[in-house]
Amino acid sequence: MRDIGSFLRSRWVEVAWGAFALANVGVAMALARYETIPFHLVWVSLTLVYGFRVWRLRSTAVVLVGVVLLTGTALLVSVQREHEGLDELAEVPLMAAMVVAMVWHARRRQAAVEEARRRAETEHRLLETERAFVRDASHELRTPITVARGHAELLQAALAEGEGAGDVAIVLDELDRLARISDRLLLLAAAEHPGFLNPATVDVGDLLRRTHRRWSAAAPRAWELRVEAEGEVLADEERLEIALDALIENAVNVTAPGERVTLRAFGEDGAAVLEVADSGPGIDAERIDRIFDRFARAETGRSRRNGGTGLGLTIARALVEAHGGTVSVRSRPGAGSIFSVRIPGFVAAGAGAPAPDPAAPLPAASS
Repeated sequence: MRDIGSFLRSRWVEVAWGAFALANVGVAMALARYETIPFHLVWVSLTLVYGFRVWRLRSTAVVLVGVVLLTGTALLVSVQREHEGLDELAEVPLMAAMVVAMVWHARRRQAAVEEARRRAETEHRLLETERAFVRDASHELRTPITVARGHAELLQAALAEGEGAGDVAIVLDELDRLARISDRLLLLAAAEHPGFLNPATVDVGDLLRRTHRRWSAAAPRAWELRVEAEGEVLADEERLEIALDALIENAVNVTAPGERVTLRAFGEDGAAVLEVADSGPGIDAERIDRIFDRFARAETGRSRRNGGTGLGLTIARALVEAHGGTVSVRSRPGAGSIFSVRIPGFVAAGAGAPAPDPAAPLPAASS
């Protein structure tokens, strides 16, 4: 099939068509009584060839004029031999008009395809440029942030509790925030590269319990843990934990001390589902569609005040999609939010299924 496709896109198809067309014109002249079949074969074959080989406008005009003259001559010979009316010649301009219409549509389609290709190439170049900029800028930021932080810490130690100590503390907080932004931008830039993940079998229940222990000690919230299914998935445990931390960080940022945050794990349709639910203010309908965009915030004021970078949810989506999974949110104002992570390939404990092969490729991302 590949050889046939290559032949149809080569110039040999034009040579073959030319020979075929001349042969049919010869048959039409030799067998005047049966000229209809070879006449139409010439025109039909022309439209087929043009579908594979869209010629330049000048070449198309030359070929079309040539076919009109040849087929017109063959019909004229047939009319003279069979003593038919000259109205038979009307088929020539009619067939030519049909081919002209086909040429118009083919050239419009070719122009549209070329425009789509140019736009795709432009978007690809812009995306690669953006990724390179993010990666380079994040690397370049690390050194000045480290230097500035060192000097700020020295100044803080010199001032102790004196005048200006509070201002230095603010500077240190902002430098920490810049460092987190830099690290997260680097993580985003790397997330789409091949070989980014190191997959292995991950115990879903243990992952959620370990995450719950870390966060319940760090943030004074009303924590609830619900592991409703034990089992394993093939995943990069470190990256999956980062994604889960980003969702929990968001839940902590939009809740006050004592408000509820629930971590839940269960299996559904062959996938492990990890949920982070909060009792925060919820997300407006007009904002929920953009919640995973870079620098978007579920609740701007509180997130910024607590040092949020606006990249956590974006990172969570990138890491989950790198595993072939999906992340979604259900929310409404005043009723909190539930973020759900679905990782395919969940094997329930005791199901008797073979353990996942860490060397096997991860599933493709869902569309």
